[in-house]
Amino acid sequence: MSSASRIDETREFIAVRIAVLTVSDTRTSGDDRSGDTLVARLEAAGHQLVARNIVKDDQTEISNILRVWCDDEAVDVIISTGGTGLTGRDVTVEAHRDVYEKEIDAFGTVFTHVSMAKIGTSAIQSRATGGVANGTYLFALPGSTGACKDAWDQILVKQLDYRHRPCNFVEIMPRLDEHKRRK
Repeated sequence: MSSASRIDETREFIAVRIAVLTVSDTRTSGDDRSGDTLVARLEAAGHQLVARNIVKDDQTEISNILRVWCDDEAVDVIISTGGTGLTGRDVTVEAHRDVYEKEIDAFGTVFTHVSMAKIGTSAIQSRATGGVANGTYLFALPGSTGACKDAWDQILVKQLDYRHRPCNFVEIMPRLDEHKRRK
């Protein structure tokens, strides 16, 4: 890790509350390896799983679940897996963008960079995305277990750790919806 990116042990860890959504026409709770991977990693990092669901590749259904979770004060972060590719059934990115107030453009760029190191130019086929809505972070990851591991291990575990320096998503969480408060 670069000296510019580090864990500041003088800061206390703050657990965030995470919902995991698997988007698939075929996966079930018994064979959702990507969802299981995300849950295992977020819990190992000290975060709390507050919701988990599997939904078909349907833009309206995906958007509706994302909105419900964004409206739930018990959810700080939503991570979806699946439906970020280029085929006709891949509508997760569009569903996320239906919900976003702001897109985190660099998330997709950084994810592509991480993926290039693992799978070369095949990374171009992913449309991983991140955004913010109603004070909640949302991230759409590809459905492969490897992609979920890469996104968590190389990006999210760091950005969802309050101790990560020079900055992280957790420290600005209280300000995500400041525009909605009266001055």
